[in-house]
Amino acid sequence: MATAHDHHSHEEHSGENLIEAAQAALIAAGEQWTGMREAVFTELAKHERPASAYDIADNLSAARGKRVAPNSVYRILDLFVSNNLALRVESANAYLANTHPGCAHDCIFLVCDECGETAHIDDDEVSRTVRNLASARDFQTRRPVLEIRGLCYACT
Repeated sequence: MATAHDHHSHEEHSGENLIEAAQAALIAAGEQWTGMREAVFTELAKHERPASAYDIADNLSAARGKRVAPNSVYRILDLFVSNNLALRVESANAYLANTHPGCAHDCIFLVCDECGETAHIDDDEVSRTVRNLASARDFQTRRPVLEIRGLCYACT
C-alpha cells in the first residue's frame, strides 16, 4: 500500500511565513528575490486553486494601476517551478504555490473537471515507480508530473 509523504522534515508554510520561506529558498538557489518576483509569488499564494499567468498578471495590473505583461509573469513562474517554489498543473496551464518551498518532489495532482479543485499529493512510492519505469526504458526524468482528472467529492 502506498503511503503519502508526510514532509516531516519540511515544514508546510502559509501567509507571510510562506513568502519568507519562498524568498529564502530562491536566494539559497542563487537567484535574486526582486520586487516583481515577490509580487508574483504573493499573488500566486493567494489562490487556493491553480492560477494562470494571465490571472496573476490581471490581478497585479489592477493592484499596481499599470499593465503587467503575462510573458513577464510566465518567466517568473517558470523560475519558481524550476526552484520548487511553485507547482505547474500541466493540463490547466496553471500554477499553485508550493507550501513547502525548496522541497524537491514529483507532482501528483487530482484535478476536478467540474469545479477546478486541484489537490496536490506526495507519494514517494508512486514517484519511485514512475522514475524506475522511465529509467528501465533508458529515459532520464527531469520533472515527473502525474495528473488524474475526475470529480472531487463535492462534485460527485
